[in-house]
Amino acid sequence: MDYEFCKDEGGHPYLKVALTDYALISNPLLNKGMAFNAEERHTFGLNGLLPPQITNISIQITRSYESFKSKPTALEKYIYLRDLQDSNETLFYRLLLEHIEELTPIVYTPTVGLGCKSYSHIYRRPRGLFISYPERHRIDEIFSHPRFNRVKVIVVSDGERILGLGDQGAGGMGIPIGKLSLYCACAGIFPGDTLPILLDTGTNNPDLRFDPLYIGWHHDRIRGAEYDEFIDLFVKAVKKRFPNVLLQWEDFAQQNANPILARYHDELCTFNDDIQGTAAVSVGAILSAIHVTGIPLRDQRIVVAGAGSAGCGISNLLKQAIMKEGLSEKEALQRFFLVDRDGLLTESSANLLDFQKQFAQKKENLSSYHFKMGEKIFLEEVIKQVHPTVLIGVSGIGGIFSERLVREMAKHVERPIIFPLSNPTDHAEATPVELMAWTNEKAIIGTGSPFSPILKNGKLVRIDQTNNSYIFPGLGLGLIAVKAKKVTDEMFMTAAEALATCSPAIKNPENNLLPPLTEIREVSYKIAVAVAKEAIRENLAEEKNNIEKKVRELMWTPEYLEYRHSKS
Repeated sequence: MDYEFCKDEGGHPYLKVALTDYALISNPLLNKGMAFNAEERHTFGLNGLLPPQITNISIQITRSYESFKSKPTALEKYIYLRDLQDSNETLFYRLLLEHIEELTPIVYTPTVGLGCKSYSHIYRRPRGLFISYPERHRIDEIFSHPRFNRVKVIVVSDGERILGLGDQGAGGMGIPIGKLSLYCACAGIFPGDTLPILLDTGTNNPDLRFDPLYIGWHHDRIRGAEYDEFIDLFVKAVKKRFPNVLLQWEDFAQQNANPILARYHDELCTFNDDIQGTAAVSVGAILSAIHVTGIPLRDQRIVVAGAGSAGCGISNLLKQAIMKEGLSEKEALQRFFLVDRDGLLTESSANLLDFQKQFAQKKENLSSYHFKMGEKIFLEEVIKQVHPTVLIGVSGIGGIFSERLVREMAKHVERPIIFPLSNPTDHAEATPVELMAWTNEKAIIGTGSPFSPILKNGKLVRIDQTNNSYIFPGLGLGLIAVKAKKVTDEMFMTAAEALATCSPAIKNPENNLLPPLTEIREVSYKIAVAVAKEAIRENLAEEKNNIEKKVRELMWTPEYLEYRHSKS
């Protein structure tokens, strides 16, 4: 290894480092820039390679933040931060933590979407692994390098359904990179323990296929048996090389996401953040909203616009939460009304996917409503008949929550819970300003993308972004701490409940549903401990003792350590 974490006789941490000269300052995990002290510059052959001034991380943050602020567009800010991450990871994460509310929308949604669309044109340096279909029989060889010996978390995508932007091919690598950046910033996972992977199965995006600068495999996406065999080769290689790894699937198309999760759910510690992470943060925020409305979860009427992986994932976890309040599964399912492009899901709907079928309403359950049976029942009609207390948007269609629709909902419920969760921002079903205006400031709002604070009762109020970063970093930290064998729905429910306990609305219903991102590390710690204990309860953990201590010890702080040469 190029480095090793050590402690001296007094218990003070330091790094044993094998690299010298340009190899050292070119390694983003080890580079300290001008913060190398005089002794380190001499020991590692850095004299003359760096300016003579010796500085510290505080001054470096000031310089970096000044450079960040000078960039005129979000995309240029994104490019700057990616360059900083590729040159000095400790500085990058320290900067991110000190300005987390401002920088998170650049590092991840919504700006990461722009980064993915432009990836082939802004590509600078390699990060992570691109595993293309033509190289499918070399995966073991690709994984074999010793630099991967520490890997504990992998985020993988095939780039087919990036946010609401569709097929971005190899440019989808921006998503695993961004997700793992949040693991490190929000939960303290050490960057050297992470590995972003893009499975390049081709692209059906003609803009990419005919772009001479496109960095991916210029080929139609593979489908069917070829695709399934490729995924299987990948999973087998992961299990062989990284037997205790946490594998997170990200932004796979609907027709692949659920089957992949179902196939490998019991084979290793794995989950799909679009299906399960989105569900957990949504449920956590809705549980927090219950403190405001005072209406028990079992009495809610829930309409979901968008019956894909995310919509069904949210509904499935909410169903479990409702059942915990004493309803049977049959009774709980009657509370859900999922609407897709072809209207309300009913037992007579054509071409229902397996994961949608449980949410298809039965005729007898709809008899109390004035629907015209035999016809497609669209969102506005569902709102008129059902009088939902909760409206969730994961449709990917900007503006679908119209003024007429929202005002109709607000006529029948005192405090409507409305979550337009689609991203990026221009795909949101409605904006917070609109929802406040149309509900006389009564709406309880959670969004998928970041929005500026809005005026409520004459005061500026922060908008709750139900960002998955509230869930998956802490969840992952807890799973790693106990070396969990698999991930269960109960663990996601535990994470959602732990998040809800952090809600400022518990103390004051006028407060936000979710804590500010400035508190995210402590939130992640609480979620990690809760998830770790749930893994132990389910007998799925290898480590079972001193959980709080193990979680704290895993949480890396981005600060410079003393370096000593490995030969000294």
